[in-house]
Amino acid sequence: MPYVAVKGGEQAIQNAEALLQSKRRGDQAIPELSLTQIKQQMQLAVNRVMAEGSLYDPDLAALAIKQSWGDLVEAAFLLRAYRTTLPRLYYSEPIDTSEMHLQRRISAIFKDAPGGQKLGPTFDYIHRLLDFKLAAEDNNFPAPVSEGSDPTESTPYIAKILQEEGLVEKAEGRRQKAEGQGQKAEGKRQKAEGKRQKAEGKRQKAEGQGQKAEGKRQKAEGQGQKAEGKRQKAEDASMQNSNQNFSSGDASRTNFKTQNTLTSPESQTSTPFDITRQSLTTPTERDARLQNLARGDEGFLLAMAYSTQRGYGRNHPFAGEIRMGDVEVVICPEELGFEVAIADITVTEVQMVNQFKGNKETPPQFTQGYGLTFGYNERKAMAMALVDRALQAKDLGEVIDGPAQDEEFVLYHSDNVEAQGFVQHLKLPHYIDFQAELNLVRKLRQDYDQSDSTIGEL
Repeated sequence: MPYVAVKGGEQAIQNAEALLQSKRRGDQAIPELSLTQIKQQMQLAVNRVMAEGSLYDPDLAALAIKQSWGDLVEAAFLLRAYRTTLPRLYYSEPIDTSEMHLQRRISAIFKDAPGGQKLGPTFDYIHRLLDFKLAAEDNNFPAPVSEGSDPTESTPYIAKILQEEGLVEKAEGRRQKAEGQGQKAEGKRQKAEGKRQKAEGKRQKAEGQGQKAEGKRQKAEGQGQKAEGKRQKAEDASMQNSNQNFSSGDASRTNFKTQNTLTSPESQTSTPFDITRQSLTTPTERDARLQNLARGDEGFLLAMAYSTQRGYGRNHPFAGEIRMGDVEVVICPEELGFEVAIADITVTEVQMVNQFKGNKETPPQFTQGYGLTFGYNERKAMAMALVDRALQAKDLGEVIDGPAQDEEFVLYHSDNVEAQGFVQHLKLPHYIDFQAELNLVRKLRQDYDQSDSTIGEL
């Protein structure tokens, strides 16, 4: 029986969409879930959608969750798609997390951390047992009274303690090392440019000799044309007109060739890398990697981070500092010339500390992995920090023996919007492709059966 394409139409698609809307609403007798309820009572889901959707807007994230029937990957897709329609009016200044209005701040390496520790809201110390009291309605859980600490007080980073002893890498040192590598690469480039110029000189010399030979050839050709002119003079008038037209046509072709000579384009001014506007290519710098990880899929990053702890990367991390709270977003419009605060956003920041045995250029010290996400998204930020450190293996001269250290593998597979689109496109019609493969397999099977029967006869 031949493979027959399934037939469908516009009405069937419209009915499928209407059925989705009905299923999403659920029982009409039950009150509809409001965006305020989603935003207030499903904050962790809202935070994840904002992080992976790369847009900080709790209201839109709540709408995306409702529209997507609770599918957080689909909700992130909706938010990411909406983000592409927004104009970019300003660039904000870098947020200062040392001025964070802390809701939570812990360190796993120093008990008496400067500024103290604040547990905040966390699942860390509860039993994983179902609380059937939540099944009842009208539950009220008053927040405990604060001890009176000032959440606006500036809190120093834990890593500064290690930096004062010179036991942890500094961003300045990493930057200088990168600049040194850049200068070394520039030296190689200049050396290669010198060789290229030398080769260009030889080429021009050879071209000059060729032009000299071309001049001799043209001189001989001119003498030949002079003799040809004497011969044409003896021909009739029609042949003379024909020769004039040919000369005119040859001049036209010469002009066309001259006008279409290609010129090399001018070099464009380099701009800061932005993964939302430029295609990500590897190898890449750490800033582009962090952008990619910040909106990467939490599950994927968690698996990659877990792999490093199981030995695929040989990193032993410590949670140097985890902080969550509100930070101020500031812009500096050119027309005003001074900074203006436009919003307060909630972020989670993680600094992981890893041991590094050193190499010929760098003494033994601690290295750092960094994670920052929208909202209260601690697990994602921790996983991001672990993967960030794993991706620094090449820069630190470490052996790359784990998938989390493979830059191309991690960065190109962490985006769930792209991943789910490519996987789910398999649901779309592939009738022609399958028909071709079906015919091929039938032909191969027929050849196989014939060869098998031939061997049996022998």
